[in-house]
Amino acid sequence: MTDKTPSTPNDLTFADFGLHPGILSAVTEAGYSKPTPIQAEAIPVVLAGRDVMGAAQTGTGKTAAFSLPILNRLMAHATTSASPARHPVRALVLTPTRELADQVAESIALYSKSVPLRSTVVFGGVDIGPQKEALRRGVEIVIATPGRLLDHIDQRTINLSQVSILVLDEADRMLDMGFLPDLDRIVSLLPKNRQGLLFSATFSKEIRKLARNFLNDPVEIEVAARNATASTVTQVVYPMSADEKRRAVAHLIKTKKLTQTIVFSNTKIGAGQLARYLEREGIKAESIHGNKSQLERMKVLDAFKSGSVDVLVATDVAARGLDVAGMPCVINVDLPYNAEDYVHRIGRTGRAGASGEAIALMAPDEEHLLQEIEKLIGTSVPRLKLDLPAAASSSRSGSNRHERGERRSYQSNTPPVDEFFLKPYEPSTAAAPKPAVTTPSNTTRKRSVGVLLGGGRY
Repeated sequence: MTDKTPSTPNDLTFADFGLHPGILSAVTEAGYSKPTPIQAEAIPVVLAGRDVMGAAQTGTGKTAAFSLPILNRLMAHATTSASPARHPVRALVLTPTRELADQVAESIALYSKSVPLRSTVVFGGVDIGPQKEALRRGVEIVIATPGRLLDHIDQRTINLSQVSILVLDEADRMLDMGFLPDLDRIVSLLPKNRQGLLFSATFSKEIRKLARNFLNDPVEIEVAARNATASTVTQVVYPMSADEKRRAVAHLIKTKKLTQTIVFSNTKIGAGQLARYLEREGIKAESIHGNKSQLERMKVLDAFKSGSVDVLVATDVAARGLDVAGMPCVINVDLPYNAEDYVHRIGRTGRAGASGEAIALMAPDEEHLLQEIEKLIGTSVPRLKLDLPAAASSSRSGSNRHERGERRSYQSNTPPVDEFFLKPYEPSTAAAPKPAVTTPSNTTRKRSVGVLLGGGRY
């Protein structure tokens, strides 16, 4: 039976957890001193070896809540030996998306930089060769997406027989994406005697069922109301026609001088078209979605994190796990079909206690989606009117022309057509005299056939 952890004192610091000095120094160098609520609740429980079922708002530090105690527990096996046999896989972290896997891997690498523990990340969409080489050298911690992990299992490039800790991160999304059969197969290959940690931004009946199957008497940690949004995020909805949405996004970004902002679209095509529209409006924007290769997506994410791209237009799956410090705003150009996705989307801003703004643009046919969102989060979102400048309304007609048509409007350098070619055919009234045909005089005698064949003379 699950139980609840007691409240923790407000003056708690990371030094109070008894972490290894090398891990603690990495946390301090990263600028962290006080744990977030989920970290304060989960770290002591994980250090004690208990299973955990943790729920917290997106952006409250779930990654550190499991990675720090895992590293600390594995220090008993840490070694500087170069032998791969001394570095078996002891902890497995499963994530639903490549981006989240990469994000978790970065965090674990940061916290373990001063201790002799190895980690690597494996996900699809990239060459499997370097991943095989990293696994061959030996690693204690593997962060993986289920599909690529099964590829390594089938190719016998990974051994999970010594895994003692299993983490299911963003478990709700894994269920949404249909990974349950893959999870069943992976878990069946792990030792029965292991510690299980399940973290999710939201809890549902399906998540609780998953916890009963994969966890052993877990401690349930829920530091915020279920499906609640962060109090640090200001939410607003602007009702408008669908034709006005793209102009509205450009107007908001320019007037608010937004940088490092995510704009969510429900479709891959919509994300790409909006990013190109913003570029034409003088805004540094890129899109990220499932139609792009993993290398392309990683390149775009790096550009966004570095600040060379101001606006990232993304679909839900592609942006899952993206953590950018100080992200000021999230814009929903489309309201999500799944109300829980709204919680995940706006969780990209207002992270770790910082303030943020969540803006939604709502067409008339999306009213029911907003009602579902408000029902889920238990509060109404203010509806305000957005006044678009007249110049913006006239420069791009309200007909919301397709992008192909917009591109044609820029091609104005074609030469004028002579009106002669536009006139209908008119036969002449009098036939023009035929020119005289001069026949050249036959001054040269033709050769006889015999001459041509090599005999006789002219």
